[in-house]
Amino acid sequence: GPGINDNGTGTSALLSLAQKFSSENFESTNRIRFAFWGAEELGLIGSTHYVENASQSELNKILANLNFDMLGAPNYVRFIYDGDGSDGPEAGPTGSDVIEEMFEDHFRVNELPFSSTSFDGRSDYGPFIAVGIPAGGLFSGAEGVKTTDEKLIFEGESGIEYDKCYHLECDSRENVNDKGFEEMYAAVVSVTKLM
Repeated sequence: GPGINDNGTGTSALLSLAQKFSSENFESTNRIRFAFWGAEELGLIGSTHYVENASQSELNKILANLNFDMLGAPNYVRFIYDGDGSDGPEAGPTGSDVIEEMFEDHFRVNELPFSSTSFDGRSDYGPFIAVGIPAGGLFSGAEGVKTTDEKLIFEGESGIEYDKCYHLECDSRENVNDKGFEEMYAAVVSVTKLM
């Protein structure tokens, strides 16, 4: 049903990552918590509830929040949240710049171009950065329109939305760009393993 790119792709990436780590008996330096928030579209209700109801001691244990929202837009760009604020007015809490750099390094090593996206608290990382927890992540685009320059770098079609089915019933399985999703998922795996 509707909601496959937004945010079935992020959900499936996390589920697949959890299965991968389990099957590989992967041991992280830090504990990894897989979280699935509800009611993001209604005002970040799930993630806000979590942050507001966690004790300061619990919040102090969070090294970082990684956010993966809409990873398979059909007219995608490999967007990384602008944690250092170099491409926009908002920077994340200290450490967000390091997360951004880790994603950039992954894409550089794999010779895949990337771009930054505003770090404005629009997705479920918002409540975490509001209390000073470093955050970062990936996004493939929503209602924004792909530019001619982005078409030259990322292919696709200029002059149309990254996801013309954003918040519409046509956000079905057919709305996901599998190639783009796989590229983003590989970055999810790579960076999460480094945390």
